[in-house]
Amino acid sequence: MNSSTAPAQTASRRGTVNILAASTIGSIVEWYDYNIFATSSAVVFPTVFFPHATPFVGTMESFATFAASFLLRPIGALIFGHFGDRHGRKTSLIVTLLMMGLTTVFIGLIPSADAIGSAAPLLLVLFRLVQGVALGGEWGGGVLMTTEHAAEHRRGLWGALPQIGSPTANLCASGMMALAAAISGNAFIEWGWRIPFLAGAVLLAIGFVMRRTVSDSPAFREIKQQGNTARFPLLSLLRHDTKTLLLAAGTRIGVDVAYYTFATYSLSYLTRNLHLDTNIGFIALAVGAACEVVVIPMAGALSDRIGRKKVFLGGLTVFAIWSFLFFPLVSSGFQVLVILAFAVALGLGHAGTWGIMGSLYPELFRTQERYTGASFSFQLAGIFGGALAPFIATALVSSSLGIAGVAIYLLIACALSFACVLALPETRSANLRAANEENRPETG
Repeated sequence: MNSSTAPAQTASRRGTVNILAASTIGSIVEWYDYNIFATSSAVVFPTVFFPHATPFVGTMESFATFAASFLLRPIGALIFGHFGDRHGRKTSLIVTLLMMGLTTVFIGLIPSADAIGSAAPLLLVLFRLVQGVALGGEWGGGVLMTTEHAAEHRRGLWGALPQIGSPTANLCASGMMALAAAISGNAFIEWGWRIPFLAGAVLLAIGFVMRRTVSDSPAFREIKQQGNTARFPLLSLLRHDTKTLLLAAGTRIGVDVAYYTFATYSLSYLTRNLHLDTNIGFIALAVGAACEVVVIPMAGALSDRIGRKKVFLGGLTVFAIWSFLFFPLVSSGFQVLVILAFAVALGLGHAGTWGIMGSLYPELFRTQERYTGASFSFQLAGIFGGALAPFIATALVSSSLGIAGVAIYLLIACALSFACVLALPETRSANLRAANEENRPETG
């Protein structure tokens, strides 16, 4: 290697590290903010913001606040997808990061309903809606920054790295919740729960600095230089890829239903139905998230070898089987079995599906509409999956079906996603630099 090429290669490696770090750390910030809200909606908010309702009604109202953001996530996907496809990925990602981080800190400062009455839940809903818009634009841009920079034979692995942000954030969130509970003791509901929200300011500062250092992807720069960007990405997307858009959304519905049932509703079930200590759920969730951090990049790398669809279908199969085993293990009350339930559900089922989405969704769409297509399909599924799952699970457990009804619900949702994955093309060899229809795989 001569002296002229060495600095260039070193700079290239440094740029690669910066891109991966910025996308992953930004993802951690966004999902940390989201996960502490999800956890709090199960174990804190019913008491703090809905204190005058019955336990059942308070839980449902809290989950309604949690679900509210799902309604605006597709709107955020369209807003930031439009600007990301028209003007570049980087600016959209910085804006979404600031929106998410600042609202999280503000949530940690909202007085309780006992202090300011109905203004408290109203503020909670307002900030949650802002979070929904921000996250709607964050995910697609984050995975595009890595996949559009990646070599074809490593795109599954690269696309999986921002996906690590979710379980890492879950690990940080559950760890911070457990730490806050230990520090505040009996005062956790009074003020201890605010600590993880306020601590999000540190992650926000780190993520902001990292994202300012990266450049837009080669795929976007190419169509920008050619003057080939779509004037109205959504209309272009609907003209070229409506079927793909709907199938992609369908692949995530079962994943969302399973994840938010296992990772969010189950915390409420542990404390309110089984009367177990809150920390048992936090610890089990942290172990499951730690398993995901390890397995997600392995799933992405495996998809580079055997294809996206095979790995995704494997994760859905684990979810379907585990839906009948998860709650019996949790109901045993033994901490080891509770941890096992979360470890398999998250570490195999969710990791095997979630780890593939970061490469699969971008590979399905043309460069001109890729930000809009990947984001909108991903977030549209959240309305029918994650937003409804805690509600439906709570209602089913309270019905004559009991916990068995939740297992059947999960099985049906996973079967829907299974069928959608089968109907999509294998995208492992898709050319992300191509803008034309003939360079993309046909939908099967």
